[in-house]
Amino acid sequence: MTLTRTRMNDATTSAPTGPARERIEEVLASLRPAIRADGGDIELVDFDDRSGIVRIRMVGACYACPMSSLTLKAGIEQRLRMLIPEVRSVESVETG
Repeated sequence: MTLTRTRMNDATTSAPTGPARERIEEVLASLRPAIRADGGDIELVDFDDRSGIVRIRMVGACYACPMSSLTLKAGIEQRLRMLIPEVRSVESVETG
């Protein structure tokens, strides 16, 4: 599952306002329809405001998808870093 450039362009491009965690949730919510269309979903697990690392859990079809790392870095991380300056990196955590 990958977020195509068209789907990414359909997602919000205006920067959300408020605390970083809330802004991250807003951006993830804007990406969810494209991810859910492929049978997956993402959950915000943690945001470390000191390091700028966002940790998400990929579930459903995303969990075992061989393209999930591309979705994570080229889709989710790129969008978060573009809209939320505090975000430096996005990591996937295992379901547990």
